[in-house]
Amino acid sequence: MRQASGATNFCGGAGTVARDSKILVLGGSPDELDALAAPLGSVYDVLHADDLEAALEKLRQQSVAGLFILGEQASNPEMASLMLQSSAVLTQFPEGLAILDTDLQVLWKNSKFENLTTPETTSLADQKFYEAFGMPEILGPDFAPFHTALATRQMAYTRLQVGLDTHLSLRVTPIFLRKSELPQLLAVMVRDISASIQQQQKLSDVYHAGLELCDLSPEEIAEMNFTDRIEYLKARIIACTKDVLKFQNLELRLVDPATGRLNSLLVVGMRPDAAMRELYARPKENGVTGYVAFTGKSYLIDDTETDPLYLPGAEGARSALTVPLVWHDQVMGTFNVESPEPRAFKQQDLEFLELFGREVSLAVNLLNLLVAQNATTADTSVLRVLREVSRPTDEVLNELAWLAEQLNDQGSDVTDRLQLICRHTRDIKQLIQNVRDQLTPESALNPSSRACHPILHGKRILVADSEECIRRMALEVLAPHGCLVETARNGEEALRMVRQFEYDAVLGEMKLPDMGGHQLLCGIWDIDESVPFFLTTGFGYDAGHSLVKARQRGLTTEVLWKPFKVNRLLDELDKAFSQPKLTAK
Repeated sequence: MRQASGATNFCGGAGTVARDSKILVLGGSPDELDALAAPLGSVYDVLHADDLEAALEKLRQQSVAGLFILGEQASNPEMASLMLQSSAVLTQFPEGLAILDTDLQVLWKNSKFENLTTPETTSLADQKFYEAFGMPEILGPDFAPFHTALATRQMAYTRLQVGLDTHLSLRVTPIFLRKSELPQLLAVMVRDISASIQQQQKLSDVYHAGLELCDLSPEEIAEMNFTDRIEYLKARIIACTKDVLKFQNLELRLVDPATGRLNSLLVVGMRPDAAMRELYARPKENGVTGYVAFTGKSYLIDDTETDPLYLPGAEGARSALTVPLVWHDQVMGTFNVESPEPRAFKQQDLEFLELFGREVSLAVNLLNLLVAQNATTADTSVLRVLREVSRPTDEVLNELAWLAEQLNDQGSDVTDRLQLICRHTRDIKQLIQNVRDQLTPESALNPSSRACHPILHGKRILVADSEECIRRMALEVLAPHGCLVETARNGEEALRMVRQFEYDAVLGEMKLPDMGGHQLLCGIWDIDESVPFFLTTGFGYDAGHSLVKARQRGLTTEVLWKPFKVNRLLDELDKAFSQPKLTAK
């Protein structure tokens, strides 16, 4: 198509143009119009407007395929810029565009602008701007953007809320015509920012939900026991996952640092066999949960039927999302959600779940700190009580063992009563240990200190040593792992205790006041050869060759040096209890 001399052309179409398409010509002399009519008239329906206001009115009433600006209008750069916005080129612009007069009357708009108006708006003719959007709520930051643009002669910005879910951004730019000092028109660009606002709102909801996970006052903490705090945390996690993230099937597991086992803390909507499944933080043969716990990387499954790592969780699940719970670069556990719909989770869902996972990690860490504080307090208190009662109860047991041997030939009633007293006396330490276990129950949130040496829990150990500080040290080392420690001051007391009571192991000093370690070993094994025996010593020289004689008698355990090295003592007891006994008691 030829362009007339001195004309500015803003044709908006492309390719073949239908004969009934319209061309709008703005300005120009009769001669220029006649020059354009000849080549254009056979293809287009030519419309003419003398000035801008008339051109905008025609653009508002009907669509045109192109625009010609002629004469003085063509040399005006502001006019060219304005008409570029108003022409058919911008009809398909991705943002809503409109031209308003100073009374906010809509003079021209593109199709996107019409799509953003409220459904009740059947026509924009003779409507003002806000009416086209059903009188929306102005959210700011500028609560009078049109007034600001006209008064300051600069662009103004604000946000609108239409209904409950639609948010629009609004940019208003003043337009000056005929070198006027005052703006005669307003150009408005409207953008739908609902998705962005909803994402920001969801981020805010996730953040505040995370803050609420451990939002407890000192009074509430004081009133809650360990179980109450865990149930409180689980209820908050479920509420946030369902109400904010909109996930219905979830599973939360925590890593046991000692074993790598993923202990189940929270399960909603999963199959019973999946909830009871034993999983470890390993990259293979432990499903997606084990892989995520091992690598510390999130894992998104679009289709569970084709994923090689997926193990069935929720009934009929077709997609799944698992993120690690990380605290200071350490994986504390995993958070898994599943859906019956394939490809139900997007990248945005992964980011939201990772964000919430960080808040869950923080909450779990804070709860762990409270649990650790309670456990430390309980251990300290229980150990102090055990220290105070250990000496008198052990002395009572020694005397009761002596009485039992002296009264062995007496009537059965006396013997039965004496045995009952012995049993109750021995139960004192067991009852104190039970109180400790109740104060610090073992769970996924609270791996007990005895988790590293579970075989020691409940074992009765006799410590025969002439030094009270060593007897007390043995109690302080072994009691936190659930051992029941009883003591004897010399070999005679130790043998008497073994004759009257059963023990899982005996620690005997190499040089007791009344006998050597070899003599004690022989005496104990004459009573019960299945009892593991350990020689203890604080000296490097064995004048009586007790160790050599004990080895000849069959002793295979290592010598324990005093003062005891904690890990060495625990490991040697572990090893002894893991081996089968030679004979039954």
